[in-house]
Amino acid sequence: IRTSGDALLTIINDILDFSKIEAGRMELEAQPFDVRECLDGALDLLAGKAAEKGLNLAGVVDPNVPPAIAGDVTRLRQVLVNLIGNAVKFTERGEIVVTVTASPLDLPMSSTELHFAVRDTGIGIPPERKDRLFQSFSQVDTSTSRRFGGTGLGLAISKRLVELMGGTMWVESEGAPGKGSTFHVTLTAPVAPPVV
Repeated sequence: IRTSGDALLTIINDILDFSKIEAGRMELEAQPFDVRECLDGALDLLAGKAAEKGLNLAGVVDPNVPPAIAGDVTRLRQVLVNLIGNAVKFTERGEIVVTVTASPLDLPMSSTELHFAVRDTGIGIPPERKDRLFQSFSQVDTSTSRRFGGTGLGLAISKRLVELMGGTMWVESEGAPGKGSTFHVTLTAPVAPPVV
């Protein structure tokens, strides 16, 4: 009952988020937050599932990433949880590594471009199927939804959220089992004073 309830809640939340985005009603916050804490929170949520499958799950934050940025921590965590969750779902053995790097930008305000990369050693994505990944209610193929579940909305929502943050999302994959995939997210954000 608990598992079914959680699955239903995920579907409802996905549809509500998608509806808000489509209606242009998705409002993002701009509050200071710690990037490292945001990543740690996302990793903690998926650590149990990764451990059940015997997968190594790690996060690596480059020292040049600012202690804090201004943005919507809840929505960024939602994107990371979706990408890491997918990596755990589609990886049977090996590891998932999330890296975060930053590049300072010469803008009027002190800003940085963050680059998140979620790399897995999972089933990979055939080149001819990549274009379906970010489409609404779509998965790589019909057997994917039967075997792994899901609404096919997670990546579409995540991509739109990242775009609302002024960023981009794309994927690299050799399309071979064990070679895995790497999902990339970049976004620009003002540097904020360290969060106490």
